[in-house]
Amino acid sequence: MNSRITYDVAIIGAGITGACIARELAKTSAKIALIEKENDVACGSSKANSAIVHGGFDPVPGTLMARLNVRGSELYPELAKKLNFDYENNGSLVIAFDEQGRALLNTLLERGRKNGVKDLRIVESEELHDMEPNLGDNSLAALYSPTAGIMCPYKATWAFAESAVINGAEFFRNTAVHAIEKTDGVFVLRTGHGEIRAKYVVNAAGIFADKVSAMAGARKFVIKQRRGEYCLLDNNCKSLVNHTLFQTPTALGKGVLVTQTVDGNILIGPSADDQSGDMDGYTGTTAASQADVLAKASLTIPDIPRGNIINSFAGIRAIACETDENGNAGESIEDFIIEEDANVKGFINASGICSPGLSAAPATAEYVAELLKSAGLDVKKRDDFIEERKGITAFHTANIATRLKLIKEDPLYGQIICRCETVTEAEIVQAIRSPLGALDVDGIKRRTRAGMGRCQSGFCSPRVTEILSREAHIPMTSVTKKGGSSFMLAGKTRDFSDDESMQGAKR
Repeated sequence: MNSRITYDVAIIGAGITGACIARELAKTSAKIALIEKENDVACGSSKANSAIVHGGFDPVPGTLMARLNVRGSELYPELAKKLNFDYENNGSLVIAFDEQGRALLNTLLERGRKNGVKDLRIVESEELHDMEPNLGDNSLAALYSPTAGIMCPYKATWAFAESAVINGAEFFRNTAVHAIEKTDGVFVLRTGHGEIRAKYVVNAAGIFADKVSAMAGARKFVIKQRRGEYCLLDNNCKSLVNHTLFQTPTALGKGVLVTQTVDGNILIGPSADDQSGDMDGYTGTTAASQADVLAKASLTIPDIPRGNIINSFAGIRAIACETDENGNAGESIEDFIIEEDANVKGFINASGICSPGLSAAPATAEYVAELLKSAGLDVKKRDDFIEERKGITAFHTANIATRLKLIKEDPLYGQIICRCETVTEAEIVQAIRSPLGALDVDGIKRRTRAGMGRCQSGFCSPRVTEILSREAHIPMTSVTKKGGSSFMLAGKTRDFSDDESMQGAKR
């Protein structure tokens, strides 16, 4: 790290919001630092969420949530093509099960129309059951939003961040910011790896955004962490639903949903459990929350094939709250905090990015770029910006002719490493060698799906560990699951090189 360099903009946090901002700024002459405290992008809320691109009918009209949600959902289809990440326009249904819920559909319809959501309409029971044959008989009507979609949030985050890096942004992994000072008009970010200097700072730190804002002496707020549990069904259940199915929302959020994923699994969740201080960042699951999620989902789909559940996980949502007189969380702010700080000029908060933050991310990036310009960032539009990103060609979804061509061009495409998801050695090698490559097993998993199938990496993890060891030129005992001390292996149980009984077998 060269502390003599002064970046134009330092972005703290490499989730979907930070990654989109980095790419948007990379369209200009700005010198950008994208800073992440973990070993990879998408290690916070961006890796564990509902993966929904919302239509935009839920946010209150006039809020940033409403404005950026609708704009973001419009941007995603074209961005997915340019940056080579998975997106599907499957549409969503908000289902009412009683007359009270039915009345709420009309409220959401009117709200959506005020927000500019296109083609919203209410479907009645007969049409609804034609659209979703596995719904329960108690489903009376639904709000249909055909512009809604589903995506892969971690692949998208990787794609946006890698596009930024390809276009000149610098990515700092394992770099936690511990202090922020402003001297002579320049911010000095103190990290465990030295200082990073920048003229402007964007706080996209997710559940830690309140702490980063406090470091800079900027706006005081509290992030309340809301944990949401999910369960995932095998892709042989793909036909269970055709759209993203919501229940009418509550004060805690959009309720338990049932949806396809872009990879053909069925995702059910989330719960809504506010974290206490001693559970900070906890993303484990509990039997009670899993049972509650499935019970609530059964209102939508009565016959959930529970024997096909292959995984459960939890994510954390960042709920921004005002501070009370004791500095604790007060009332929820009920909108994104995206603004240049009133007192710390040049410091931009992109904080409190809960749902629909994923949907809004590309539009949030546009908005932050405008805020920076208004704050005085003097940069020019680049003529040489590289719009498209190649990504990795997936063997699993390729037709026979394409598979044969891939194997001819790279024989490693002929080596299947993950049998459940048909992931090849070539894809894993590309994930490691790419401009923003994977350095750990989870990074490979999120880029290629190796380990995401029914056996949940029971067969492929040793081979993935071996390939990562080889490509990164590190011992297998140094390979980690997710950075830090999460080592995959503790050591050798037997060294065959000195075993005389194996010499004949070797020869």
